Amino acid sequence: AQEFCSVGDDACLILWDARTGTSPAVKVEKAHGGDVHCVDWNLHDVNYILTGSADNSVRMWDRRNLGPGGAGSPIHKFEGHKAAVLCVQWSPDKASVFGSSAEDGFLNVWDHEKVGKKKNPNSPGGLFFQHAGHRDKIVDFHWNSSDPWTIVSVSDDGESTGGGGTLQIWRMSDLIYRPEDEVVSELETFKSHLASCTPRA
Repeated sequence: AQEFCSVGDDACLILWDARTGTSPAVKVEKAHGGDVHCVDWNLHDVNYILTGSADNSVRMWDRRNLGPGGAGSPIHKFEGHKAAVLCVQWSPDKASVFGSSAEDGFLNVWDHEKVGKKKNPNSPGGLFFQHAGHRDKIVDFHWNSSDPWTIVSVSDDGESTGGGGTLQIWRMSDLIYRPEDEVVSELETFKSHLASCTPRA
């Protein structure tokens, strides 16, 4: 890999190419409204880059839209955290899915292909799962490349528990990420097991 990207407290997203010397290939000024804490390049599509920031947002960039002089805008903004985003990572299994963790203690799982499609009016576009098992900020997480949809997450619980941290290994139910028609079809087989409830007067 001759190309890589970097971010920092100057709020810039910088793309580098080791073949062209020590100057940035592309530098996006003011990529976020605060320090940029993390960046990840999509394993499946080298054009897509994620950044996470102290402005509580995750932004998705298409490097084909980034020009010299810092020109370019994110193709999506994901705003589902209430505190600084500390880690972003693309799923190794599905090109459109990624996770983000933050100081708010949540790990959100997103699908950028669901932005603008049918969704819960109370949740941000693209968000389809939120892991709320930690008590404090989630400082890091990783997808398991050998077991799809399994994630290990680490939180810094020192302030709330008096020391140490927490490591969790978890997997979301496949009913969450499978195609809706497939899930409905499977659940239909259990329809006869449901009891009807009628309210008492």
